Parts: sequence; C-alpha cells; structure tokens
Amino acid sequence: MSAFRDLPLVIEPSQLAERLHAPELILVDLTSGARYAQGHIPGAHFVDPKRTQLGTPPAPGLLPAQQDLETLFGELGHNPQAVYVVYDDEGGGWAGRFIWLLDVIGHRDYHYLDGGLPAWLGEARELSVDTPPAHHAPLSLTLNDAPTANREYLQSRLGASDLAIWDARSAAEYSGDKVLAAKAGHIPGAVNFEWTLGMDPARALRIRSDMPEILLNLGISPDKELITHCQTHHRSGFTYLVAKALGYPRVKAYAGSWGEWGNHPDTPVER
Repeated sequence: MSAFRDLPLVIEPSQLAERLHAPELILVDLTSGARYAQGHIPGAHFVDPKRTQLGTPPAPGLLPAQQDLETLFGELGHNPQAVYVVYDDEGGGWAGRFIWLLDVIGHRDYHYLDGGLPAWLGEARELSVDTPPAHHAPLSLTLNDAPTANREYLQSRLGASDLAIWDARSAAEYSGDKVLAAKAGHIPGAVNFEWTLGMDPARALRIRSDMPEILLNLGISPDKELITHCQTHHRSGFTYLVAKALGYPRVKAYAGSWGEWGNHPDTPVER
C-alpha cells in the first residue's frame, strides 16, 4: 500500500516530510539549476523546466517529442507504481505543467507540494545538496491526447455554452496593450485571471483558499469543459493545476497557447 494513499492532489510540507523515504516516491524539483545546487528537498531529482516544452518558435509550449519525454521519464526511474511529488519555487507554474505531462503519459499518481520550495523553507525544513542518481533503463510511453486541446479543437469549440477558457496571462496581454505575437488581444470568450493572483503571498505562495468562489464568479464552473492557456503553457501550468486540484472533471491545456494562436493566420481574436 502506498504511503501517499488517500492524500489529496495538493499536499503540505509536513505530509511530504513524513514520506520522504517512501520507496514509491519520485520527487521532482522544477526550480533552476542554480537554486537546486544551493539546496533542495532531500531526494529530489532536478528537471530543467525547459525540458517540459518543445521549445520551437512560434509555439515553444507545445509537447516535447515522444523520444525526449521517454528520455526524461526514463532518467527519473518512471514506473507504474511511482508516486510523483512535484514542486517549484514560483507558486506552481512549472510544477503544474509537469503534472500535465504526467496526465499526458497516463500516470495519475501525483501530488503538488503547496507553495513549493518557499513553503518548505518557510517551515525551516531540511535541505540537501546531494543529487540522486539518474536511471538509464529504456522506457516506452503511450501518450494520451485527452489532457490537451490543440488549436483546431479549441477553434471548433468556440462559442459553446459548456466551454470556459481561462487566460492566465497579464491583463495587458489579454487587452492587447502588450503585444507578444503577430496579433494582440485574446481568444474570443476567454476569461482573464492572471496566474499569480491565484497565489497567497502571506502563505508562502500556496494556492488561495478562495479559488473555488473566484472561479465561479468568473463563470468558470465545474459543469463546463475548461481549457486554459497563457503564452507558452507555463503560467497556465498553474491554472491547470488549480482546476485539477478543485476536482474539475473536464480540464484541458492549450499547449500552443497565444504563441500559436496569436501567430496563426486563421484564428479569431477579440480586444
């Protein structure tokens, strides 16, 4: 029986600390190389956030090549019994994107450390500079399309009464005042709630406790299919995570995000 059985998706530092030596745990650090070298949660494997993205303009946020995903997860020692705990130091953007990757590879046993490294440090918990060894066993993955909305799918769903689009970019990007693509503005019908507004600075960047009410007031209700995006599906990693943590049953990430939509000749735009 897993030591993580019956825990919610979002866990506290105390819950992780009690389980750091669980054999099924794969602990993933998505901070930066420099931050990881300074000290990380004991046993954590560092994953450069860039490895979670394709990295090719104009839509660098698209899914990496399958071979690259197999290499990445092979290094982590991925196996069907694994329980992942993921964290970053920015409130959940990269960690949420990694959870989306886990959904893409069909692995459902995962948790997010609420507040990530700031929450761990806020409780003066142990850090380590030791690096766990990488694994090198060959790995074959089957990728699942369900967690992802591609451009064609999103375009076909525009205007549907059961669709909510959560734009995690800044208000200036949403309005078109700040231009980061050939087109300025937002996807028709999208609702803007900037990602960092969902974090509680007074609680070490944990997810705000009033997020359910905030989303309902925005019209982002659990009875709708929710598609979330930003510019590269980094900031919307957090919003994807929040929706999953709140139990929204139909959640997709638009990985192409505004980098693709805002540079495509056939996409409609509102300002």
